[in-house]
Amino acid sequence: MRLVIAKCSVDYDGRLSAHLPLATRLLLVKADGSVLVHSDGGSYKPLNWMSPPCAMAELSPEEHEAAEGVSLVWQVQHAKSDDRLRVLIHEVLHDSSHELGVDPGLIKDGVEAHLQKLLAEHIHTLGDGWTLVRREYMTAIGPVDILCRDHLGGSVAVEIKRRGDIDGVEQLTRYLELMNRDPHLAPVTGIFAAQEIKPQARTLAQDRGIRCVTLDYDALRGIDDTTTRLF
Repeated sequence: MRLVIAKCSVDYDGRLSAHLPLATRLLLVKADGSVLVHSDGGSYKPLNWMSPPCAMAELSPEEHEAAEGVSLVWQVQHAKSDDRLRVLIHEVLHDSSHELGVDPGLIKDGVEAHLQKLLAEHIHTLGDGWTLVRREYMTAIGPVDILCRDHLGGSVAVEIKRRGDIDGVEQLTRYLELMNRDPHLAPVTGIFAAQEIKPQARTLAQDRGIRCVTLDYDALRGIDDTTTRLF
């Protein structure tokens, strides 16, 4: 991983256009090719980024850019679309590279891991005619818990949490963005599944077209048969 702290401005052109004015920011270049632009705030989420597959080139600034104080240009082009990230660097304050090695991945707590296993075994809980494709379907930024198909054959990504909050919705949103770039999967819809979903997370999910499902752990385990109780 390469870490660069620089005074820079950033322009993103593609399905959407965005501009970040000149400021000091952290630039991350990961081994998978992704490039992320962070500020010293806003929690974990980058201000802008380019997900793989993409290619980055370091270019000399154009004449008018050099006149404005730009010393170096990072141009990041997505391989499967016209999306492009252009970082205009005025001054580099820090530049280092680090070998992180192979990451073992996120280890879920026992309840989440068991919920994933149970839901995969009883995928019909999500709908009649649904089928499991696989658990832990790997994307460029990590594994989505379950990939399945609905009764019409459409791809559905399922993210499972014990307690569903906004961070979980953001996580699933990033998975869906990447998966919908794969023509073999697209269009991919999302399901956010948890034992308990916070109201803010439910509102955000619904705004993004993500279905929310509340999981009954005991019912999935077969301990509490909801069809035989009054309440």
